Amino acid sequence: MHDTDGIETEVKKEIPMHFVCTRDDASKMIDAQQKFWVSNCGCREGNPDGCKHSRTDVCLMFEGEEGSSGSGKREISKAEAVELIKEAKEKKLVCRPFRNTENMITEGVCFCCDDCCGYFLGDDYACDKGTMIEQTDEGSCSNCGGCVDFCYFGARKIEDGKLVVNKDKCYGCALCVDDCPDCIQMVLR
Repeated sequence: MHDTDGIETEVKKEIPMHFVCTRDDASKMIDAQQKFWVSNCGCREGNPDGCKHSRTDVCLMFEGEEGSSGSGKREISKAEAVELIKEAKEKKLVCRPFRNTENMITEGVCFCCDDCCGYFLGDDYACDKGTMIEQTDEGSCSNCGGCVDFCYFGARKIEDGKLVVNKDKCYGCALCVDDCPDCIQMVLR
């Protein structure tokens, strides 16, 4: 970028703290760690009706001093951290790791839903897309629309009885694959 004098200036892009990944990628993050803490999700604690998707204590941390906006932080075992991945699959939660934007070290994983998470309910939370993107075999798709219910990002919808995918809105969480593994797979973005 050039300023008004024609001198090049550096433009610093602000990197969001959160990014999306698949459960497989979140599992690899857990495998690479030795210590774990979990706390309540601040978004779920702030939902006066309670979360319709999952329990409240789903914010996983790899660093003891770092954390979420929720209360009740406690140390857990690796087995308990792995159980959070299983719960994410069962409850249709999006894996949203968070990183220290100064050193780019991933410090934990939030497991988010469209019922409580401020990211899905408002526009004031930035989040990077994951390294994966959906690929739908349209020839095998029956246009049932089941995958639409699990796309919290709005990338999938049924129009005139046919599935329409907006790849620009796909964040790469892979929830759609759970609904239809015969038609949908995740590929590198």
